Amino acid sequence: MQLRKLGTTDLEIAPIVLGGNVFGWTADRDTSFAILDAFLEAGFNAVDTADVYNRYAPGLVGGESETVIGEWMKDRGVRDRIIVITKGGLPMGEGMEGLGRDYLPRACEASLRRLQTDHIDVYMSHRADPGTPIEETLETFQGLIDAGKIRHAACSNYTAGELAGAMAASGGGRARYEVVEPCYNLVARDQYEGALEDVCVREGLGVVPYFALAAGFLTGKYRSMADLEGRPRQGTAAGFVTEENLKLLDRIEEVAGRHGATMAQVAIAWLMARPSVSAPIASATRLDQLGDILKSVELKLTAEDLAVLEG
Repeated sequence: MQLRKLGTTDLEIAPIVLGGNVFGWTADRDTSFAILDAFLEAGFNAVDTADVYNRYAPGLVGGESETVIGEWMKDRGVRDRIIVITKGGLPMGEGMEGLGRDYLPRACEASLRRLQTDHIDVYMSHRADPGTPIEETLETFQGLIDAGKIRHAACSNYTAGELAGAMAASGGGRARYEVVEPCYNLVARDQYEGALEDVCVREGLGVVPYFALAAGFLTGKYRSMADLEGRPRQGTAAGFVTEENLKLLDRIEEVAGRHGATMAQVAIAWLMARPSVSAPIASATRLDQLGDILKSVELKLTAEDLAVLEG
């Protein structure tokens, strides 16, 4: 499998990043370990998580995903084979929020403890912090790099303007964001395509989109509101069930049929075919789901396929 350089960093990643948002939530510890084992054994090497996973789930407080990944890396002795991407800055409790010099280093230290590692390969601001000057944030990231706590600074959920401002403020003792994690998939294209993608291309940034399967919608399993009943992501996926998007599912199914592929494989292969994308992030809660996702790397979409998918 050919690795892809992650933007201008010194990191090389396999063409799919494993989403760790499900670990310690919809995938328990044993299942998570099995998924991580299979992912690594298949030749893939990058895992994405965040300190806040899974604080939004009933009964959880945050840090569960990082904890599972940390325990797995220690148990298997594989830290040197894994590129760890994690994020900080979202609320983790009273007085624990933001990208300022007072809190971000504490958030990083807490992630390091949960991950049971001495460094984070890619450390992201989970979203822009309007209460902290970007200069302060980037100076704080640089301090973490200088201390050996992180290797590369990055960001998620930034607008084109926020990212352009961050790039302009970098240098002179301030870190440079090297990787961007936007929301991007076949059914949600406008947040990335256009101005944000232009900044990423111009600056040579690595791009690892999340929501590759739109909370499962692009697998074709949700074609009505009734299909979502009782699902953990019911509220998230419900917004995708529209007449226009259901027509998109038909087009994905058409392309999948041509190749003897699944709809999930087509959706992920489309992202991998985008020139500006380094590697999409995809999650799995079962081994058969993981196997399906990883087969996406074998699917080569034609120009005709892309034209059908993009309407």
